[in-house]
Amino acid sequence: MSHLRQRAGTCAHFASPTIITTALGPVECASYGEGPALIALHGGLGGFDQSLLLARAALSAPGHQILAISRPGYLGTPLNAGQTPEEQADLCKALLDALEIGKAAIIAVSAGGLAALQFALRHPERCWGLVLVSAATGHLDAPPEVPRRLAAMRLLSRIPFATALVRWRMGLTPEASARRSIAAADLRRSTLAHPDAGPLMLALSLSVLERLPERLPGVMNDMAQLEAADVYPLEDIPAPVLVVHGTGDRVVPFSHALEVANRMERSELMAIENGEHVSLFTHLDVIRDRVRLFLARHVPTPSCAQSDAARRCGS
Repeated sequence: MSHLRQRAGTCAHFASPTIITTALGPVECASYGEGPALIALHGGLGGFDQSLLLARAALSAPGHQILAISRPGYLGTPLNAGQTPEEQADLCKALLDALEIGKAAIIAVSAGGLAALQFALRHPERCWGLVLVSAATGHLDAPPEVPRRLAAMRLLSRIPFATALVRWRMGLTPEASARRSIAAADLRRSTLAHPDAGPLMLALSLSVLERLPERLPGVMNDMAQLEAADVYPLEDIPAPVLVVHGTGDRVVPFSHALEVANRMERSELMAIENGEHVSLFTHLDVIRDRVRLFLARHVPTPSCAQSDAARRCGS
């Protein structure tokens, strides 16, 4: 497992974040690559670093300008920049405006799904595609154990050096850290042994405990927004969507994926049989192939590509 520890330390930090001033407030954004723009939205306990990991996992090859943001309440983006999914969608559009980018696709995981759907709903002229990975797309009550875990994290964040110690132990025992997310022992071992999936998954686990106090406001807001989420008019979304979801997801039920796939006119459903919430890692290669084909089919014409001004993000 030594290769996991060596590579996990660098996976999340290959692009430096920049605070972009928009008409709706500051947005922390890290960017890399060239080509049609793709906004990456992290899930709970995330930030720009996890948005980068999402893009790195889903896209195996270059060809896009990745805009990996911290959603409001996470790391460098203040919560008052947009608490509701609608406000977060508008903030994404304001980011494109600030960077003089005409259109973008959007990829979201888990709790980032609501903002991604609202971006496609509220700004259809700016959205050329939508990829939802294990994404919450409607009302979701937090499992009973989540409040207990958050309380433990809040306590942990107040103890000097405690998070650093836990991160160190997690890095030493990656399989123990992965046991909560991947129930099947053989799948857990093969995922950790994968040259890309293993380091990326470990980096995701370790990132949660880095700057933990700066992630907690966002996750508390996400829980409130998911509990309050109403039914969205998915039929009104004109953009094509790829929905990737495990049928055995215990965090976001597979019914969320079915709802989107059945109600959106231009939808594709990639169901991962018995896949869990971390299907992106356990089934990395097949998901990458599907995402690549989907984006290639719907990429905008060169006239819609980003301007050079986009490179200000993370340059």
